[in-house]
Amino acid sequence: MAETKAPVLIVGGGTIGCGWAAAFAAAGHPVQVYDPAPETAGRLALLWKKALPVLKRLGGDCTEAPPSHIARLDHVERAVAFVQEALPERLELKREVLAEVERHVPADAVIASSTSGLSPSAIQNALSHPERLVIGHPCNPPYLMPVVEICAGAKTSAVAMDLADAVYTGLGKTVLRLKREMPGHLVNRLQAALWREAVHLAAEGVASVDDIEKAVTKGLAARWCVTGPTAIFHLAGGDAGLAKFFDDLGPEVEKWWASLGAPQLGADTRAALIDGVAQSPDLADPEALAALRDAQVPEILNLLSGTGSRSSSKHR
Repeated sequence: MAETKAPVLIVGGGTIGCGWAAAFAAAGHPVQVYDPAPETAGRLALLWKKALPVLKRLGGDCTEAPPSHIARLDHVERAVAFVQEALPERLELKREVLAEVERHVPADAVIASSTSGLSPSAIQNALSHPERLVIGHPCNPPYLMPVVEICAGAKTSAVAMDLADAVYTGLGKTVLRLKREMPGHLVNRLQAALWREAVHLAAEGVASVDDIEKAVTKGLAARWCVTGPTAIFHLAGGDAGLAKFFDDLGPEVEKWWASLGAPQLGADTRAALIDGVAQSPDLADPEALAALRDAQVPEILNLLSGTGSRSSSKHR
């Protein structure tokens, strides 16, 4: 088991909150989860059961016991140094709950929001100590995926950003620091851009949902594990790199951009996507798909780290 570190409070016991609890506990943090829903304890235990083999595949030395307990705010450990909020994506709910939470934690405790795209400036305006609020957005699930993106609001202190960076780095995460706030942050904006075109192609009947998924997993994903979208085209230019690619294919890429779709998630488009997923033998069962992800992504991460199937978690 990892060495004991500073206590952490998770606010919200849904999928992301429980995933965060597993990630922090596996790194040696005492964890409390605040969520008044009666099913939270059961959800936390079930998530830990699913996360445990994944954490072990990543080289973690984890106890078999669930990592956390459910806390009332008036019983929160006063030494808590870090708060990870994982509430539903509703601005007023986050503002209301975090304003109450900060009355029960030390004034210097950092509060990190897992919001997928809300403004940190809008969230922190409800706090008595807005300088402590940062965005700490994970890729899902937090116990598996290696990236956490952090972002400051207008009133966030540099100290809070540095502390959040250190905490997530201590979990073995790769931390991405945004230079300014933007709806959807970084990862989700890139993901949404690709998905927008995937939705357009499916809605226009260009290809099946199944083949569009395979275009990404079989055609793009392997290279993207080691090179990003700009590097791919840099390599396409050969020895002369990106400059030659611009000369050779720059005008053609601009034509592709001009033809990209701007779909709306109306009833017909939603039905086409839902039906396309249902018809795919690889996508129809979400539980089986999640199990496949949890089994194979650790192997990919271990391979990329160069440490094999029993890696340490330092690559995460």
